[in-house]
Amino acid sequence: MTTHTLSVLAENKPGVLSHIAGLFSRRAFNISSLAVGPTQDDRVSRFTIVVDGASTPVDQVSKQLEKLVRVLKVVELSDGAAVERELALIKVRVDPALRGQLLEVAGVFGASVVDMSPTTLVLEAVSSPAKLDALLAMLDPYGTCELVRTGRIALARGAGVITDDGPALTAVPEQADTAA
Repeated sequence: MTTHTLSVLAENKPGVLSHIAGLFSRRAFNISSLAVGPTQDDRVSRFTIVVDGASTPVDQVSKQLEKLVRVLKVVELSDGAAVERELALIKVRVDPALRGQLLEVAGVFGASVVDMSPTTLVLEAVSSPAKLDALLAMLDPYGTCELVRTGRIALARGAGVITDDGPALTAVPEQADTAA
């Protein structure tokens, strides 16, 4: 599946999420992942929206989003040019005899144990979506009994930043190290 990641800055006002979701619903576009949170400016929220590029005309979605009154900026983050992460909580059944193996798998993927019972472990993993998929595949033989993922968040790599003023991607000069 070809996905496209959109980074959307919008006013932090009641109903904005509803307007954005409504746009997708009215046009029968599917959202694969949606994460929303505040930015460094408490008047602005950042939406990270992942859509299936095969079934959704991404250019059309971007143009429609930009027409919404409370949307300030829409930028597509291209593959490889963005840092992408998801958080997952995974509850896995564990046979006491295999607990060590399961902990090794978790360690290889950088997952932490956040809860333990005699028959289950809850793992927390923060990683790229592909690495989380690989972790889930490795855990499958143990018996994943519950899973929740946050949805993707992403930032452009390098010095460029997305702001609600100026061009879509504004380069901010890197600060010179003035320490002697």
